[in-house]
Amino acid sequence: MEWPAWLCGLWALLLCAGGGGGGGAAPTETQPPVTNLSVSVENLCTIIWTWNPPEGASPNCSLWYFSHFGNKQDKKIAPETHRSKEVPLNERICLQVGSQCSTNESEKPSILVEKCISPPEGDPESAVTELQCIWHNLSYMKCSWLPGNKTGPDTNYTLYYWHSSLEKILRCENIYNEGQRIGCSFNLKDPSLEQGSIQIMVKDNAGKIRPSFNVVPLNSHVKPDPPDIKNLSFKNDGLYVEWKNPENFQSTCLLYEVEVNNSHIVSEIFPVEEIKCQSSEGRICLLFPSVLPDTLNTVRIRVKTNKYCYEDNNLWSNWSQAMSIGEKTSSTFYITILLIIPVIVAGAIIVLLLYLKRLKIIIFPPIPDPGKIFKEMFGDQNDDTLHWKKYDIYEKQTKEETDSVVLIENLK
Repeated sequence: MEWPAWLCGLWALLLCAGGGGGGGAAPTETQPPVTNLSVSVENLCTIIWTWNPPEGASPNCSLWYFSHFGNKQDKKIAPETHRSKEVPLNERICLQVGSQCSTNESEKPSILVEKCISPPEGDPESAVTELQCIWHNLSYMKCSWLPGNKTGPDTNYTLYYWHSSLEKILRCENIYNEGQRIGCSFNLKDPSLEQGSIQIMVKDNAGKIRPSFNVVPLNSHVKPDPPDIKNLSFKNDGLYVEWKNPENFQSTCLLYEVEVNNSHIVSEIFPVEEIKCQSSEGRICLLFPSVLPDTLNTVRIRVKTNKYCYEDNNLWSNWSQAMSIGEKTSSTFYITILLIIPVIVAGAIIVLLLYLKRLKIIIFPPIPDPGKIFKEMFGDQNDDTLHWKKYDIYEKQTKEETDSVVLIENLK
């Protein structure tokens, strides 16, 4: 009987230990909602929500706050009683906040409290459209837009901008027109901004149109200046090109496109393999094989940012100034050809016309005129006959007159 008693005692001990553990784990309680949720706007496009901890929360609960924007976007669980976001204020933006006792997303938070910020006042059709900004060579920014559908042609626009290095909002002064687009440019040269963003707002001076906002990430929309070609030469049966990159960019952050034009090939893009010059610091050297030195070769280069340094790599720079090398065919040769060709063509036409006239005579000989033949044969005889005819008529008239005179005298 001792063995079963020992087993029963062990079983009872295990049951007691299990019961004590189960009684110590209290079920998670749903906390009350947060209080005094408010929203405000700083700078141009920085929205800040703040709230107070819930009233009557459990003292054993370490409060965390669950929040997300409309449609459950950008979920976040954090202990702070505030949240901010950079976003264009062109639409209604709402934030929902709740409290809970852990960072577990599966835990059911308190009742969510919502606070929204409304878009700016005004007719949406009056706001500018296609607002876009490009950071040129990491030195200055150009923003441009199209007027709204319900905007007069005499509207005077104003652009404001702000970024983290500024203490206050600045106004862009350099307004310009490019066709249908209106734009403004301002200096922006700060290496620390490459991972930040810039906030933009465009409105009119009279307040008749609805303001338009944009937040531009500065690691995108970057357009370098064109490179500067420094040297062209022929080496190792190829064309050796040396150029200097645009300022403010490292060669590892750029992609290149080299165009070579010559008299035999209209245009050709060579595969590029970067080779740093040993003799010139800060320059790039490339060798393009199979380029003929006995022709005139014209080279242009353009660059763009790559995906390793910047998010946007679709903006090519303008083409660089063209540089040429090689033997150029003398213009005297072309001028001589242009002068000789018309002379040869004119001589050929004259010879052809003469030959055609002679050939026409041979094929179609002229038919003789019978009238001419008879006139040549009987021309003199006709003249004598006419003379005698005139003489007979004269003699006859004279004789008649004489007879008339004799008759009159006899009558007397």
